[in-house]
Amino acid sequence: MYKRKIVLSELAFFFCSLYLSAQQAFPYRNPNLSVEIRTEDLLRRMTLEEKVGQLLCPLGWEMYDLKGNQVKVSERFKSLVKEKHAGMLWGVYRADPWTKKTLENGLRPESAAKAGNALQKYVIENTPLGIPLFLAEEAPHGHMAIGTTVFPTGIGMAATWRPSLLEEEGRAIGKEIRLQGGHISYGPVIDLARDPRWSRVEETFGEDPVLSGSLAAAMVKGLGGGKLNQAYATVATLKHFIAYGIPEGGQNGNPSFVGRRDLLTDFLPPFRKAIQAGALSVMTSYNSMDGIPTTANHYLLTQLLHNEWNFRGFSISDLYSIEGLHAQHFVASSNAEAAAMALTAGLDADLGGDAFATLTQQVREKKIDEALIDTAVCRVLRLKFEMGLFEHPYVNPQKAKKEVRSAEHIQLARNCAQQLITLLKNEKETLPLSKQISRVAVVGPNADNLYNMLGDYTAPQEESNVVTVLEGIKKKIGASHVEYVKGCAIRDTANCDLEKAVDAARRADVVIAVVGGSSARDFKTSYKETGAAITTSNAVSDMECGEGFDRGSLGLMGKQMDLLKALKATGKPLIVIYIEGRPLDKNWAADHADALLTAWYPGQEGGDAIADVLFGDYNPAGRLPVSVPRNVGQLPVYYNKKNPASHDYVEMSSAPLYPFGYGLSFSTFEYSNLKISQKASSCFEVSFDIKNTGKYDGDEVAQLYLRDEYASVVQPMKQLKHYQRLFIKKGEVKRVCFLLTEEDFSLINIEMKRVVESGDFQLQIGTSSNDIRLTDKIEIK
Repeated sequence: MYKRKIVLSELAFFFCSLYLSAQQAFPYRNPNLSVEIRTEDLLRRMTLEEKVGQLLCPLGWEMYDLKGNQVKVSERFKSLVKEKHAGMLWGVYRADPWTKKTLENGLRPESAAKAGNALQKYVIENTPLGIPLFLAEEAPHGHMAIGTTVFPTGIGMAATWRPSLLEEEGRAIGKEIRLQGGHISYGPVIDLARDPRWSRVEETFGEDPVLSGSLAAAMVKGLGGGKLNQAYATVATLKHFIAYGIPEGGQNGNPSFVGRRDLLTDFLPPFRKAIQAGALSVMTSYNSMDGIPTTANHYLLTQLLHNEWNFRGFSISDLYSIEGLHAQHFVASSNAEAAAMALTAGLDADLGGDAFATLTQQVREKKIDEALIDTAVCRVLRLKFEMGLFEHPYVNPQKAKKEVRSAEHIQLARNCAQQLITLLKNEKETLPLSKQISRVAVVGPNADNLYNMLGDYTAPQEESNVVTVLEGIKKKIGASHVEYVKGCAIRDTANCDLEKAVDAARRADVVIAVVGGSSARDFKTSYKETGAAITTSNAVSDMECGEGFDRGSLGLMGKQMDLLKALKATGKPLIVIYIEGRPLDKNWAADHADALLTAWYPGQEGGDAIADVLFGDYNPAGRLPVSVPRNVGQLPVYYNKKNPASHDYVEMSSAPLYPFGYGLSFSTFEYSNLKISQKASSCFEVSFDIKNTGKYDGDEVAQLYLRDEYASVVQPMKQLKHYQRLFIKKGEVKRVCFLLTEEDFSLINIEMKRVVESGDFQLQIGTSSNDIRLTDKIEIK
């Protein structure tokens, strides 16, 4: 028996060696040949099953076994390779309550790299053609894995109005993913967010197409800009295609009502800019438009992406959104029919992998043309060749251990958090506070909760990895000068101690109340198979935001308003800080707080960044990327609505509480000396001076808007076209120059063509969409 085992083992080794030597002789293995030749050669050697396998992207966190410091492929992975020939995996390194991966049983950077290597080694050595895997990872604000750097969420990064910072963040995220063996980064999320009730506002760059497009393009450049031969470049996947951020009723995945002209004018341009910057993957969304689910929309996935935009990457469904054609939208009678519908529309890959697994049989039954499979497979394989995966499928675990979450990346996270903090009110120069202050009361449910700083799509954290607001303040002025009382929770009303918080406030010179919301998932929360959270009555977690947590109102939940009113009644100066994933109701704070700030979800270094602002070590310059409504009855309330202008309601103004682009500084700025110089028929150079007239050095964000006075189709009341964040020392004057081009003056006309029409345009330059300092008129002839 023992000798027989030796013989069988030797035979297995012999045939494995034959496989590998045969692979090496094939042209697709020759790195000196072009990507096109290699792709064509590999495709013609593949079986139908192997082709379909390349289009499957199953869930990855059950594909490895971790024992101590050793990582091996799981039996489930071996079965997956044998039965489905999967060419991609999603979320191998992911850790959260849904995946059941924790700090105890999840992967760290070193073991993550080992896991990636083990998976690659298995498919290379145990499949006839040895095609390496694509490992796709969630990365909207940092790689969603244990031990990585957690940056502010998208809405916070948008508040920086600084594309160069997004590019730096992209570089850091790409490096951390690639060091651990990942290849595809899911993000950025560039849905236009025009309904703050929607649960995923935090992931987006806000309500405006120009701001969103420029920030998305910058992040994509940081992720490698589509140059996959670079060491740390990833395949950036844009989410979600398209108009996902305006669901009916604000409920995630509901239909979106938007016309084709609006798509071409507002919703599609950010995606196009990001694709032009090098994004090579696009993820469809769960919604439908005009009765067509986006996952099966031929116009979007084929006509627009590939035929008009010449997109050279691949599209992929959101998780189980193909099955959703059958089970949610009811446009397909089975998952097989749904798969055929999506593939025929132009969808290339299946996140989840179950629906497209039916394609093999459908081709054999002549229900689907194999050429459709070939087209999709080529789009995936080309990128594997471009990335050099066939030559370099493995990574260095020690390098991952050393360089993921480096000191440089941690400092970058702090810089990001500083630059996003948005000062909304500063009555009588309450801020900055003196570091010699005797006693500060720090209260509120978000003052000392590390997970509430981080947002959705975040892995479990060591406590030492995250700086809370309380910790940041203590480090700034010393723990002996700080008294902390939580006071209440975000949602739970059972365990409150308002009296203790009031007592602390009475003993203090100033009160800092940190309130808002939370997207922090916990093990008491239930989840759908897509990962979206489900609200239950069994437990009251802090979570009121994040995927699946849509709101019917925007007010502070639980006893937070009671806490704020009780603190105000003490007569002590009150500073209110919102940690939030959506623009929550701030009416009371706008009227009663002495200073008001939002820090969105500022990430792991948010506590230090907030303390930097509170005590004057950083002059805030964040600007709102979304309008803050007065009431849900106003919604939608975005700034660039089309004419005519809104009229007031019976009981309130139609204007938002705080408009798009708004944000204060500790300093003041004066605009002057506007000059316009025509360079061509539809090209104008616009320049002006900004002087820092205040007492502090600081950043200003100059914003240029255009209003088309008369056009052949209804236009926005105004539209942001250019902006620049710049540092100006006190007393200094800096000249700002913008170049308006044909694109800035263009519109989608009655015939659905992009044109420039003759006429007058109002030029508006200011510090926000409703604070215009300089105006003039430009005539297009």
